Amino acid sequence: MEHQPALHTHYSVWKRLWLPASIIILILIADQILKVWVKTHMAWREQFSIFGDWFVMHYTENNGMAFGIELGGRLGKYLLTTFRIGAVLFGCWYLYKQASMKARMGFLVCIALIIAGALGNIIDSVFYGVIFKDRNFYPGGWFEGRVVDMFYAPIWEGYLPTWLPVWGGEHFTFFGAIWNIADAAISVGVISILLFQKYLFAPSETEKTPDAEQADQAEA
Repeated sequence: MEHQPALHTHYSVWKRLWLPASIIILILIADQILKVWVKTHMAWREQFSIFGDWFVMHYTENNGMAFGIELGGRLGKYLLTTFRIGAVLFGCWYLYKQASMKARMGFLVCIALIIAGALGNIIDSVFYGVIFKDRNFYPGGWFEGRVVDMFYAPIWEGYLPTWLPVWGGEHFTFFGAIWNIADAAISVGVISILLFQKYLFAPSETEKTPDAEQADQAEA
């Protein structure tokens, strides 16, 4: 009988984690299915239009972080992948901790989006150098894979006004990054936390304290 409260607490935590866990699994499946399709059906740098020039499927691979940033060399690649794995492990621990502290479900979902995105890119980095050894245009082994990117959706593209100093008259693309589903999940999770932090970090209204429950019973 002494263990019942602890068992009930763990059950309650895992019950709150089913939605975040489902989101992680679904994003990973969608991300990897698309990446495998791109790797097996498109040539590097090949592209085709989805919605005119605004939304294009363009196959490229990223050897480093977002926007092509790299740490440099094989050691840098190993360090980046190790950092990603450590960040995901920390994220999983933090997700469980927040669930046990009865954080709002919206916040748990945002954490799940970030974890799913990081995991999706980790799979590329760790396994794609071996799984697609015969298809890759680069030598690679374990932990030497590259992240597959394919979506290109510039918000604005054109020539800057000539009256602008330094860059006047030059061709400019606003948001020229090429990204994937995992990147999108991370971005949505981070931006949502920044935009809705006042709501997400407020005490959960779905979980009442014992004092609040006693007050409700007294009023009844």
